[in-house]
Amino acid sequence: MRGGAWNPDRNAEDRAHRDALAARGYWQAYQAVRGSVRRVAEGENPGTVAEEDHRIWYREMFAPSVAAGLARPADLAGYRNTPVYIQRSMHVPPSPPAVRDAMPAFFDLLRDEPEPSVRVVLGHFLFVHVHPCPDGNGRGRIGRFLMNVMLAAAGWPWAIIPVERRDEYMAALEAASVRQEIGPFADFLAGLVDGRGPGPEAGG
Repeated sequence: MRGGAWNPDRNAEDRAHRDALAARGYWQAYQAVRGSVRRVAEGENPGTVAEEDHRIWYREMFAPSVAAGLARPADLAGYRNTPVYIQRSMHVPPSPPAVRDAMPAFFDLLRDEPEPSVRVVLGHFLFVHVHPCPDGNGRGRIGRFLMNVMLAAAGWPWAIIPVERRDEYMAALEAASVRQEIGPFADFLAGLVDGRGPGPEAGG
């Protein structure tokens, strides 16, 4: 923006503009996810719906940034083609070639899994573990959208990650990713579904 002087980390006006674009993108993506929820509510396989629609959610989330010239349309096509690293995590996501192999297998597993709670927990966890999105914020938000489509398929309410529980959420993901301990993450999500800890959703 402004002839290449865009710097949201140091410029308050740029930061406000970035946040507005992010909020608009989240709203657009949420509308698309609502369409996916309607599909599973009407009886479609939630794994199939997630496979077909998750790219739409991602494109909608970053469409305002594309319109503002801050991202290229090509950046939203397909899975990431570069390595990524997660701040403050010991987990290193798979390489780009491994991602392209993992995602079809992931959606096959999601489509064939009969137990709703397994679809909820592993659907969210495996998506963020593989980290198929170039953008880290997109990875987390799309993972939570996917989780909520799985919840809707089971007739359970929409769940959010409260800001004040972000550290607990990240610690549970870290335990699952690094130590293969999925129990804390499953317990965390079960608490959300039970309605404990409501509040604004955490970013990232």
